[in-house]
Amino acid sequence: MEKALYLIPVTLGETEVDKVLPSYNREIILGIKDFIVENIRSARRFLRAVSKEVNIDELTFYELNEHTDVRTIGNYLDALKDGRPMGVISEAGCPAVADPGADVVDLAQRQGLKVIPLVGPSSIILSVMASGMSGQSFSFNGYLPAKPQERAAKLKFLEARARKEKQTQIFIETPYRNAKMIETILQVCKPETKLCIAAGITCENEYIVTKTVAQWKKAKVPELGKIPAIFLIY
Repeated sequence: MEKALYLIPVTLGETEVDKVLPSYNREIILGIKDFIVENIRSARRFLRAVSKEVNIDELTFYELNEHTDVRTIGNYLDALKDGRPMGVISEAGCPAVADPGADVVDLAQRQGLKVIPLVGPSSIILSVMASGMSGQSFSFNGYLPAKPQERAAKLKFLEARARKEKQTQIFIETPYRNAKMIETILQVCKPETKLCIAAGITCENEYIVTKTVAQWKKAKVPELGKIPAIFLIY
């Protein structure tokens, strides 16, 4: 296999690896001994799920998450420089997309090292596909402000941008605040604005529904609890 930094997607939740990842990924993973991961425990669990042939004790892990000082990651790619392939694994979905792994990918690109992204599930792309909203122009906005007034102002701004630019606006929320996010959207957005709520994507409890704000106000809003969700307005 090529000596490169492989970006390895993981499942978006409790679902079988074979349902969302190609067998080619397993072949690549079995050829890598050095991994840069967002969380070592969950990375080990994922690798065990991929193949029983993975010997966890033979692997080296470098942790890279929101608590990591990026000034300290200069040696993370030493194995790659020595001629060994390396892998990047995030907590969910695709590495480097709304993910700290982007920092080490940036480092690899600046150092002229080869980067190879592997195929896997992205909640951003999958939600756009299933929403019925514009897939020609869309923007991912990450997390919105946690403070109520700031969150409401941001939602109004995104709604105005969606209308003016005909651009789908996508954002996420910490799962325990999903209900509050939905409540705020229904309070501040115009009745004709479309809202897609997508949760548990690719999992057994998958829920992807698009309605106008006016329709959502008359419908039963899903109780998402701690299920990771993504929201789209248009």
